[in-house]
Amino acid sequence: MRRLTQPLVSPASPLGTAPSLERDELKGFSRTVAEIEWLLLILVLLYLVVSDPQEENRSAIYMALMFFAAFVLSFRYTNFYQQESRWKLAIETWVMIVFITWVMWHTGRLESPLLNLYLLTIIISALTLGKLVTLLEMALIASCYVLIGHSQVEGSIFSLAYGAQLMGQLAPMVLVAYLTTMLSADIRYAISRIRVLSETDDLTGVLNMRAFSTILEREAGLSSRYSRPYSILMVDSDNLKSVNDTFGHEAGNNLLIHLVRSVQQALRATDVLARFGGDEFVVLLPETSTDHAREVAERVRIAVEGAPLDVRGTRVLSTVSIGIANFPEDAQTPEAVLEKADKAMYQSKQMGRNCASSFGAG
Repeated sequence: MRRLTQPLVSPASPLGTAPSLERDELKGFSRTVAEIEWLLLILVLLYLVVSDPQEENRSAIYMALMFFAAFVLSFRYTNFYQQESRWKLAIETWVMIVFITWVMWHTGRLESPLLNLYLLTIIISALTLGKLVTLLEMALIASCYVLIGHSQVEGSIFSLAYGAQLMGQLAPMVLVAYLTTMLSADIRYAISRIRVLSETDDLTGVLNMRAFSTILEREAGLSSRYSRPYSILMVDSDNLKSVNDTFGHEAGNNLLIHLVRSVQQALRATDVLARFGGDEFVVLLPETSTDHAREVAERVRIAVEGAPLDVRGTRVLSTVSIGIANFPEDAQTPEAVLEKADKAMYQSKQMGRNCASSFGAG
């Protein structure tokens, strides 16, 4: 058992202030897209400096530069568009393709030295938008190829020879799109695995306190805003020490795993279970009054008591002591509600174990 002796989280990372991982990811992608957009503008400007296009083409390129720069400034830096989303990133890549196509039209078409700028949009799409959107963008780029080069084609653009030529020109881009998409998928999988490992308890598979604290703070904020209650159950195993002493630590670990399964069967889909530490677990009951929390606690107690653990052929009975605390009835902050639930759990220990106690009734 473990007493509450420190805050849920360090002051450097206050509860509820960190944005979601999805939002962080989108912000990171958005910054990368912004840098690539400005890089694209710089590359086209450098082309104009070092080359000498005809006056008509020069004017058309300058006009495209102004429109694209205006688009980036308005779409990225005005308040209306500051909310990041994958649709926003997709629109930006589509506009980039249109811009590149216009520039290529006025710099030699398929002979343009800026032809490989399409790779920028392909890489962005593959890294941030997934396989389907990347496939659609490849189709758009292929259409731009046909549009730009149709006047230079001898014969029909629907001929087998032209199709083979087009595939040969697009093959490097398709390869880059495929490899980047596969790399992105592998990175996302690795990140998801790291996130799962960082948020779950190694032994029991339930949430650890780091993940639970974030969920609790979010629920506390919603409860304060909408004047609705929530309750906390502190659940402690009554006989882990005796099982460890009699059968060994492996049996004790199996007891904790078995206890978690029994508790989960008694909880609702909206309830959140986490390992508080040692043989102690904590349960968040959203939108739950003290009376309803007592009902849930009693179901948990009965579920654990009614599911003995088999240890090498021996049926080992297990019980839990449970403490209940409620917001706003018992405390006003999530830390205080946890502390009250912990004290109520010790009241259950003092009353003989295998029971549930409410803090307010103590």
